[in-house]
Amino acid sequence: MKKGIPASKGYAIGKVFLKENEELVIKEKTNISVEEEKSRLESAIETAREQLSKLKEKTIAEIGESEAQVFGSHLMLLDDPGFTGTAVSTIEEKSVSAEASLSEVVEMYLGIFAEMEDEYMKERAADIKDVGNRILRILSGNGGVSMDDLPKNTVIVAHDLTPSDTAQLDKNKVVAFLTNIGGRTSHSAIMARTLEIPAIVGLEDITSRVKNGDEIIVDSVEGEIIINPDAETLSIYEKKKSDFEEEKNKLKALINKETVTKEGKKVLVAGNIGSPKDVAKVLENGGEAVGLFRTEFLYMDRDSLPTEEEQFEAYKYAAENMKGRPVVIRTLDIGGDKKLSYLPLPEEMNPFLGYRAIRLCLDKQDIFKTQLRAILRASAFGNIAVMFPMISSLDEFFKAKDILKSCMDELTAEGKAYNKDIETGIMVEIPAAAVMADEFAKHVDFFSIGTNDLIQYTLAADRMNENVSYLYNPMHPAVLRLIKMTIEAAHKEGKWCGMCGEMAGDEEAIPTLLEYGLDEFSMSASSILKAKQIIMDK
Repeated sequence: MKKGIPASKGYAIGKVFLKENEELVIKEKTNISVEEEKSRLESAIETAREQLSKLKEKTIAEIGESEAQVFGSHLMLLDDPGFTGTAVSTIEEKSVSAEASLSEVVEMYLGIFAEMEDEYMKERAADIKDVGNRILRILSGNGGVSMDDLPKNTVIVAHDLTPSDTAQLDKNKVVAFLTNIGGRTSHSAIMARTLEIPAIVGLEDITSRVKNGDEIIVDSVEGEIIINPDAETLSIYEKKKSDFEEEKNKLKALINKETVTKEGKKVLVAGNIGSPKDVAKVLENGGEAVGLFRTEFLYMDRDSLPTEEEQFEAYKYAAENMKGRPVVIRTLDIGGDKKLSYLPLPEEMNPFLGYRAIRLCLDKQDIFKTQLRAILRASAFGNIAVMFPMISSLDEFFKAKDILKSCMDELTAEGKAYNKDIETGIMVEIPAAAVMADEFAKHVDFFSIGTNDLIQYTLAADRMNENVSYLYNPMHPAVLRLIKMTIEAAHKEGKWCGMCGEMAGDEEAIPTLLEYGLDEFSMSASSILKAKQIIMDK
């Protein structure tokens, strides 16, 4: 049996619902009324805006704010003169139907993006296709395939699921989903983990191997499926499913327990968040801190920079709701695969190695200072620490600290409260920082190891590139050596060391990291309880 990629762990048994690829047939029209077609297109865009706004609200309420950001991007596309604006003008210039005009513009963009290697642009191409298809369905009178009327115990099988599809899944009816394509870091995979729906992606040809109504077992622990199983196999997997659910319920007993190893070492198990409201999920899953607040999400899904006051309220909310537990706020990490429509950045051959994160902030100090002032003011309301990303030299750290000090002086002069002893640390994600950890440790208050980038920079392997993804190995001896060096350097100077990359929640890596003396493990909220159990059993 061909294996896929387990995107969200669990077991499910249900009936196949084959979500066919919708073939949107564009019928040619004659006797075009330009004004009528423009009006039809503008009306369809408005309907799409209403649908996306509702989807965004539903996703915020049921999944989380950071997962809803994709729909903010879709809404911004509707207002993009280069996209919908071009479609309207094409009707005027070529006297074609609304459908033909929109299809032409979508195909033009997809053709342009297909030539690019930038992962961000590839994602943007998928967004344009999703939004374009939404508008075309509305124009054709088919406002979108609803999955509301599915029976219970449905396993959705599709070539791919868009974020729109995944956000509409009803957990009471859909027990799993399977796709031909995709990876663990796709929008849909992340949403599946948050919803705790078992999912396997990258199965290549699953849509041609099943038919509607087939009984199917989904083993998204191993990444396997069994179609129309016999009674004995069904019984085995019903037991596995029951045991898995029982273990999940047992883990809930750890929610309010401190994470202490059998040898008596206290470890913090924390959550990564992208929005203040994500704090609730960290606490619900027994998180003892926020090890990474990804502040770039506050800058996305909008058409201008967030003000100091807006940021202050967001950081204050997180600090107050964590009730004295640590909240590590990473300063703006824009660039690489994260870009802002209102902040043009130069086109780069290697954006991940380019003008991003601390490099951008040290250059655009007005943006940086606004954020630092907001973080400092919020530090008066809880246990906040500041973390600078993408640090490669002591000089960068000192410059960042100098700007932080100037913000402190300003706030003191204005009579505004802040924590004068706020901890400042760095994200160790560049091999140079790990190699120089002994020097950095003399000046920082803490380290947090960002393994997602550290691994790909160390092994020169793009984790998003399917051709070399086999090289992306968290347990590679070189990676482990850098991690061990970083932890030991911190401890030698009496500082603490955490980890906020995916590796922190990797069940196979946790024992090794514990052996190295890692003090804090920060991960997706859904991984926290299992990590606590592994650590407490050691």
